[in-house]
Amino acid sequence: MALNDDSFIREVNEELRSDQIKSVWRRFGRILIAVAVLIVVGTAVHRAYDYWQTQKASGSGDQFLSALKLIDEKKPDEALKALETLAAEGHGSYPLLASMRSATLLEEKGDAAGAVAAFSAIGKDAQAPTALRDVARLRAAWILIESGSYEQVSAEVEQMATPQNALRHSAREALGLSAYKAGDIKRAKDWFQQIIDDTETPRNVASRAQIMLDLIAASGKAA
Repeated sequence: MALNDDSFIREVNEELRSDQIKSVWRRFGRILIAVAVLIVVGTAVHRAYDYWQTQKASGSGDQFLSALKLIDEKKPDEALKALETLAAEGHGSYPLLASMRSATLLEEKGDAAGAVAAFSAIGKDAQAPTALRDVARLRAAWILIESGSYEQVSAEVEQMATPQNALRHSAREALGLSAYKAGDIKRAKDWFQQIIDDTETPRNVASRAQIMLDLIAASGKAA
């Protein structure tokens, strides 16, 4: 008798579950189908967009290689034009790479002002990775050592001359050399001393800083 009771209870439970499922399906079936369709369509659109982006980036990569080939062929003006077009219209990471190479090409052509402006613009681009922005600022600063003022160099890299920045050593060196060139010996000495005092300074940078400190001491201008 107990077995029959258990069987009856199971059948009732199954019927109840079946009725509940039917009830839920009648109420929400269309919504569930719509959600499923949206998921399928959304996935298809996402994959199609990824494919489109990949194809576009691949085309930009070909353009970048073509511009580099023009540089190798000693056609800087044509290369510069190609790089500027890619920087404005390219896809993926290639516009940024094109901007960096374009700035370098301007420097190689002797256009210091154009190169500084290009590197400085990259340094201010909030969309660019921080590390690349810092490298661009540093490149601008080193050009400005020869062609600009201490204030211009400082505007580019003094914010990088902090203990937390990986490029602080080169930033301090640029600031020290710029100050020395401007005749601000005390400030130059301070920057070179910071390089020496930093235990993480690369040996070659520290050696150059020590040479400058010795030069300042020998000149009798040390403050």
